[in-house]
Amino acid sequence: MSGRYPDRVRRTADEAAAAGLEAVLVAPSPDLAYLAGYDPPPLERLTLLVIRPGADAVLLVPTLERPLALASPLGADLEVVGWTDGDDPYQAAARLLPGAGRIGAGDRMWASHLLGLQRAVPEASFTTASPVISRLRAVKDANELAALARAARAADESFRQICSTRFEGRTEQDVSHDLEDLLVRNGHRRSDFAIVASGPNGFSPHHEPGGRTIRARDAVVMDFGGEFGGYFSDTTRTVVVGEPPPGFPEVYDAVRAAHDAALAAVRPGAAAQDVDRAARHTIELRGYGERFFHNTGHGIGLEVHEPPWIGEGNDLVLEPGMTFSVEPGIYLEGRFGVRIEDIVAVSADGVDRLNRSTRDLQVVD
Repeated sequence: MSGRYPDRVRRTADEAAAAGLEAVLVAPSPDLAYLAGYDPPPLERLTLLVIRPGADAVLLVPTLERPLALASPLGADLEVVGWTDGDDPYQAAARLLPGAGRIGAGDRMWASHLLGLQRAVPEASFTTASPVISRLRAVKDANELAALARAARAADESFRQICSTRFEGRTEQDVSHDLEDLLVRNGHRRSDFAIVASGPNGFSPHHEPGGRTIRARDAVVMDFGGEFGGYFSDTTRTVVVGEPPPGFPEVYDAVRAAHDAALAAVRPGAAAQDVDRAARHTIELRGYGERFFHNTGHGIGLEVHEPPWIGEGNDLVLEPGMTFSVEPGIYLEGRFGVRIEDIVAVSADGVDRLNRSTRDLQVVD
C-alpha cells in the first residue's frame, strides 16, 4: 500500500495503538473522506471503515454500494466487505472487531449505528475517536495547504469585487446573493454561507441576511465562504457605507489591533489559547472586553469548523501545517458590529496569512 490515503490509514492505526484503542470505526463523514477518499452520504444502511492496529483495514459497505467503494481511491488497497439488505450489519461489523477492549468511534457516526454496534459487541467499551483522527486532520499536508490557499484567494477576490457594487438602498439578502454568486464565479463549487449583517444587525455574529435595507452610515459585516476543490474558505470583512457611524473608527481600530496581536501570537510551540488570549487582552485594554464573546478562531479544512479550536482552555500545542481562522470581533447591541477574519496556517517560523485581502477599512457606496 502506498499513497496519500493508505498512509493516512497507517498513521491512524499507529495513533490508535498509542491511545490504547483496539480499533477505530469511521462512518460516512469528512473523516471518511480524509482517510479513504470515499464520501458516501450517511444513511440508515451502515457503512464503516474499520482500522485496527496490527491488522489490515476493512471497509464494510452495503452490497449495492460495493462497486462505488471499490472504485474509490482506497478501494484497491483494502478489503471491501459487503452486507446485504435483510442481514444484520452490526453482526457483520462485529466479525471484524475484537470482542473486548476500547474501540474509538468517529464523531459523525449516527447514534442508531453506535447503539447497534454496542449491542453486537457488548464486551467492548466505546469512546470517541476524535483524539486520534482530529490530531491527524489538524495538520495539513502540502496539497491541503495549497487547496486552502486557492480557496482563500478566491474569497479575497470576491471581497474585492463586492466592494465595487452598490450597498445603499439594497437589502442584506441582495448583497448576500451577490456574494454567493461571486464565490462561484471565482471558482468555488458552491457557496456555503454569506452573512451580511448591516447596522444594528451586526451585533449578531451569525445573523441571517434579511430584508433590512442598507442605509448610509451603516457598518456592514460580511462573513462568507464556500467549498473549493473539497476545502473551504471563510473570511470576514467589515465595511461602511459612506461616513462611519459615531464611535465606529475606534472600535474598528481595536479589532484591527486585536487581529494583529493574534497573528503575532501564532507560531510553532505556542498553545492555541495563547492566540485567543492575545486578541482578547488587546480588546480588553480598549475597554470592550465584554463585547468580544466568542472564541478567536476555529480550524478549517474539509469542514468550515473543525479542530483546532482557538479559545481559552485549549492548551493544544500549535504545529506547522495547522490551519485556523483568526477572527476577533466587537459587538455593540443596537449599534453595529465589527469583525475581521483571516484563515492562517502555522508555518515553520510563525504564521502565513492565507487570506490576503486588505484589512484597511473599505468605504462602499
